[in-house]
Amino acid sequence: MTVAASAPSSAWAPLRRPVFRALWLAQLGSNVGSWMQSVGAQWTVVHQPNAAALASIVQAASLLPVLFVSLPAGVLADVLDRRRLIALATLAMAVVAGGLAILSAEGLLTPTALIAITFVLGACQALTSPAWQAIQPELVPREELPEAAALNSLNVNIARAIGPALAGFLLGLSSPAVVFAVNAVSYLAILIALLRWHRTTAVAAAGEPMLPALRAGLRYVAYAPGVRRILLRAMLFVLPASALWGLLPVAAVHRLGLGSTGYGVLLAALGLGAVGGAVLLKPIRTRIGRNTLLGGATVAYAIGVLAVALLHNATVVALILIVAGAGWLGALSTLNTTLQLALPAWVRARALAVYLMVFLGGQGVGALIWGLLAAALGAATTLLVAGVLLLIGAASLAVFPLHERTGHLDRTVVQPWPDPEVGILTDEEPEIDPRSGPVLIEVSYHVPSENAEQFKTVLARVGLSRQRTGARRWAAYRDVSTPDLYVEVFEVASWSEHLRQHNERITGQDADLYRQAAELALEPPRARHLLSAG
Repeated sequence: MTVAASAPSSAWAPLRRPVFRALWLAQLGSNVGSWMQSVGAQWTVVHQPNAAALASIVQAASLLPVLFVSLPAGVLADVLDRRRLIALATLAMAVVAGGLAILSAEGLLTPTALIAITFVLGACQALTSPAWQAIQPELVPREELPEAAALNSLNVNIARAIGPALAGFLLGLSSPAVVFAVNAVSYLAILIALLRWHRTTAVAAAGEPMLPALRAGLRYVAYAPGVRRILLRAMLFVLPASALWGLLPVAAVHRLGLGSTGYGVLLAALGLGAVGGAVLLKPIRTRIGRNTLLGGATVAYAIGVLAVALLHNATVVALILIVAGAGWLGALSTLNTTLQLALPAWVRARALAVYLMVFLGGQGVGALIWGLLAAALGAATTLLVAGVLLLIGAASLAVFPLHERTGHLDRTVVQPWPDPEVGILTDEEPEIDPRSGPVLIEVSYHVPSENAEQFKTVLARVGLSRQRTGARRWAAYRDVSTPDLYVEVFEVASWSEHLRQHNERITGQDADLYRQAAELALEPPRARHLLSAG
């Protein structure tokens, strides 16, 4: 599908695009069902012995699969049809959720079975998440990606406002089985929307083998400083932030004396705050920098965590949780939008999978840790510790901020290099075997002494680019007999990998780095390609 570029007139601009709107509404219905399922699952164990630990384990079971599934899911989303991948995983979730409803209705649902089924649903969700993230640039133009990211976060938080309250109402009237059944039916909306979307965009990196594609994605993240900093900020936020989601049902019952409806209201307050935050986010984003926005959002969320830890008035806590919900939305939207804008198309799903591993996996690990800590120290003390850590994390932005240029660089894929000259072909071997390798590339530069220091600085950045796009080793040397001769040497695993580096992975920013290095030399750089003779 081709999306016409136009400047967004409002925070709601992406909803004018029919495919985005249809998928967004379908996700909203499914997210409402998922939040209902989450409340039903936690409520099933909240009156069990060791409720704090069990409630956190249930939440962790839905999130920990990200640690094992996200990377393979990211590779699949980059090399397969993302629409079909999402559809198949969604169908599987509908079947599993239906089974959970049946077990609950028949009185056969034990805590162990609930945790196991929640883990399976989490694994299916983790399988679809990178694909959902990666299709966004197909649905809206680049300039609308911040609004699309905010709307997708808003989607989750509208569902958080509706789903828990609806679940609490149904739990008061019936049983968790009804809540689980609603979730199973909610997946059908996504299936219908996906079947109506006739995706025509070519799949990036089609045909790339699974393991090389996985290594390429990890290599990109390892050598992209801006992406690494986003992952660090995500970890510093989500690990303490997960305490509130894991311990809120326990605090609602044992500290605030609420029932299922009251717990649903607290979750709805968080969701309502997120809705308000999404409305205010666009004008705020235009006035302050992303680091200030992230810091303020973290402090707002920390205030909500501390309120649950220290206050006993449920009404006051609910009002403060509205502020916390806005903070949660602001932090998620800032991190997600910055990452979306920082990634080139060829590796988007794989890098987003790493982000989801850090964010959702960190939320799962954090929920487990906080649940076990609460079993020993109590929910109030544990939430107090988490709130203080959030404030420390906000303060650390002064030392480890998001890089200013992240998300503003040219990530359009270009082809700045001519194809390598090949002189070893014969009638018996008319082309190089794509599996041949490793390939060693030497690039020589003659650099005048007055440009040497600036050249070495640029060359170090060129080295990161080579490694992001496929080089598994890179080094720069200076010829001892010819003082102005500098040689960069890098190794790529195979001939096919190097052709992908040539034709599929170089962005406008990478090409600009190569141009800067070339302009500091006396003549155009000369490249040699050496193929393993073994």
